[in-house]
Amino acid sequence: MYEVANKTLDIALKHAENAEIYVEREESVDVDIKNDKVDFAKEVISLGVGVRVIIDGKMGFAHTTNTGSTEELGRTVERAVFNAHSNVADENFAFAAKAKYPSVKGLYDRKIEAFEIEEAVNFAQTMINTVSDQKCQPTSGGFAAGSYKSLLLNSEGADCQDISTGFAGYISVNAEDGEAVSTAHESDSSTHFDVNPETIAQKACQVALDSRGGKSIDTGDLMVILDYDAAAGLLSTFSNALNADNVQRGRSLFADKLGEEVVSSSLSIYDDGTLENGLNSSNIDGEGTPTQKTTLIEKGVLKNFLYDIYTSRKGGVESTGNGMRGSYADIPSVGMSNFIVEFGSINELSEVENGIFVRDVLGAHTANPISGDFSVEAMNAFKVKNGEIAYPVKKAMISGNIFQSLKKASAASKTSKQRGPFVIPQIFIQNMRVVG
Repeated sequence: MYEVANKTLDIALKHAENAEIYVEREESVDVDIKNDKVDFAKEVISLGVGVRVIIDGKMGFAHTTNTGSTEELGRTVERAVFNAHSNVADENFAFAAKAKYPSVKGLYDRKIEAFEIEEAVNFAQTMINTVSDQKCQPTSGGFAAGSYKSLLLNSEGADCQDISTGFAGYISVNAEDGEAVSTAHESDSSTHFDVNPETIAQKACQVALDSRGGKSIDTGDLMVILDYDAAAGLLSTFSNALNADNVQRGRSLFADKLGEEVVSSSLSIYDDGTLENGLNSSNIDGEGTPTQKTTLIEKGVLKNFLYDIYTSRKGGVESTGNGMRGSYADIPSVGMSNFIVEFGSINELSEVENGIFVRDVLGAHTANPISGDFSVEAMNAFKVKNGEIAYPVKKAMISGNIFQSLKKASAASKTSKQRGPFVIPQIFIQNMRVVG
């Protein structure tokens, strides 16, 4: 990777004073489940290079997977240069400076070095067998394991690399109930090979079985407990308001609210790219900026936004290390690392006299990203009476505004789990509209 990066940077600097080379190598194993069988398994090895140049204040980008050809690397640089000349100049374009990078623990599992595709198939088959033992039917699922290496060199002297591993399993199941069918799903992800196929399958089946015989409920304003998946679904809308690009484009409700109380005074939110064992942790972001822990909201008060280099220069502040790339084929943009939600107060299920427990939501992507208004279907929901689960709910919608909801929210559990970028407890929200 270093040979490719150095060679490409040398070529680029013949055409531009400012250049950045990003090299990425991924080795992964993927297994797909369809119904009660392992449908297919594949091993993938990919290596690609992304080239960015700045010429007269104009940014250009190009990428290639043909890293073994000096001629192709040269043509990739030429495409980046051509694209730069075709673009509009912007004084906020820049590359990361040379820096000292943090040491982040828990991101690499050496088991990946001897990992065989048979282990992935066995993991998937174990989930299928466990589901059958629980008297449910698997409908889909899978397992993935991989190692990810990135290297960035630029004309500013930045020289940094990152390596991590990831393991993830998921399963969706059906449970018959006379003529009706209840469905559920479960997943688990880790930077280490400590995910358990039996536990994943058993949890999915338990929820599906418990959801049988659902009853209708009346429409009203109820106390709502959002399980981890449901909370993550709704928080995706809220997190957009903390993205500096949205702030600068006038797409954030928080644009002029720095220093103001915007959510419950018991709520603090951080973005931490250095979190030990964090699924999105690394020592660098996609631009070569050191990662850090950024306080976004502290005891309800808005303190900061998430910045990459471009938005930080535009806003006259420092980058928070949140310039994220999907891959070598993408340019960096503002994104989350590990979005940590912490509450100072807890209201547990035993305290709910009349409410609903919602395990997941369907339709969170339809929420208004600016206003925060949402209306979603409650999946695997359960009626709560006098502090206990009373019965499964046949069908219900929950609606409201995520910004207003978090002004009257607290934790509903002491345990936090990571779902995608969100590190969250179960969340307790007072008086949310539930439509039966």
